[in-house]
Amino acid sequence: MPFQQNWTWRALVAVAAAGTLYAGSAAFTPAAWAHVHASSDNAVRGGTALVTFQVPNESDKGAATTTLTIVLPDVASARTETMPGWTAKLDRDAASGTVHSVTWTAVAGGGIPVDQFALFRLSVQLPNTDTVSFPATQTYADGSVVKWDQPPLPGGGEPEHPVPMLTLATGPATAHEHHHASAPTEHGGQADNAARLLGGAAMIVAAVGICLVLIRRRT
Repeated sequence: MPFQQNWTWRALVAVAAAGTLYAGSAAFTPAAWAHVHASSDNAVRGGTALVTFQVPNESDKGAATTTLTIVLPDVASARTETMPGWTAKLDRDAASGTVHSVTWTAVAGGGIPVDQFALFRLSVQLPNTDTVSFPATQTYADGSVVKWDQPPLPGGGEPEHPVPMLTLATGPATAHEHHHASAPTEHGGQADNAARLLGGAAMIVAAVGICLVLIRRRT
């Protein structure tokens, strides 16, 4: 009996450890996933890049996202990717030839549903600066509007509605998105993978502990 109790205790410890690992893995999932992100694999100062905007639906009322406007730094060239279910319009200054912004509008009855996200891609000529901001305005079907235009807080903290940003490379080297911020496709993906690995390890530890208990009881 004492022997079985000892193994039972070990199994309980294993299960507790599994729970701790799982909770810890959840803590690694960045809250920033709920924000609008900008990312690019070829963001070079003064060069043309394909910038992807990841837009999640954060509505707590079940409303779909129906409009997205991205303000551009008066770029000389911009083109949108064909996106089924959406129309895109560039706000172009005919006199200077620069593009001020781009607005995507969902077709009637369309948009980004709750708990989903969409990717909006734009080929754009980037400015010759270290970083570039893309203030975004997200409009929902119920008329609510969220502006993603707040710069990083002093000390590097994240505001409630951070502006999507890119850090630009000075040469052909690959640059990654700084969303306020860091690329969701890279840093967010790594955090998500780490969470899954820790969660999987936790379940394995728990399963092994339970199996050992069952084996010892039978023997």
